[in-house]
Amino acid sequence: MGKKVINFIIIIFWVFVIGSVFGFFGEMMYALVYTRTLEIRKGLIYGPFIQIYGIGAVAYYILISKVQDPKKAFFSGMIMGGALEYLCSFFQEIFFGTISWDYSNLFMNLNGRTSLLYCVYWGMIAIIYLKVVYPMFLKIEPLIHKKTVQIFTVFMVLFMTFDITISCMAGNRQQERRDNIPAKNSLDEFLDKMYPDELLDRIYNNKKDV
Repeated sequence: MGKKVINFIIIIFWVFVIGSVFGFFGEMMYALVYTRTLEIRKGLIYGPFIQIYGIGAVAYYILISKVQDPKKAFFSGMIMGGALEYLCSFFQEIFFGTISWDYSNLFMNLNGRTSLLYCVYWGMIAIIYLKVVYPMFLKIEPLIHKKTVQIFTVFMVLFMTFDITISCMAGNRQQERRDNIPAKNSLDEFLDKMYPDELLDRIYNNKKDV
């Protein structure tokens, strides 16, 4: 039983990582098509990750994988994706005082955090996941039992933990600087030196102050 739980956690972790990477390249392609420019949009300081897509991939894996009917998958994806976008935008604003998207100008939007159009996109992604991505996951799942993969997973868990932690700390410290709160300790001084506003604004080029 314990081994099954560990294997499930490993699978969920890699679904999150792969989803975050696919989201990074998906956003790049989306910007290239709609703006005709190459935009590098990132969710974390290090690596090609946008974590909202990783969270979405995990939700798809847990919920959509059990759905057989594409229509149900579409509407489930719409509801789940819309709720996910809204919550991520809400908590980003609460904790960091910024937002990374604003749909206020779109038809049937909810506080600018999500909209009918993007909910439809999430529904379409759910169908693609069900028909294309999930069968691929089933084929590569046996790889988690290999020793080399398990060792690499440990290193990736450590790296992602560091990446998420330092990204949150740097973002929070940037908000404090903008509120004219001086460094209180050596950690704040380290964050001010290593992750100044210029660097963070370049990494998170699509975020806006609220």
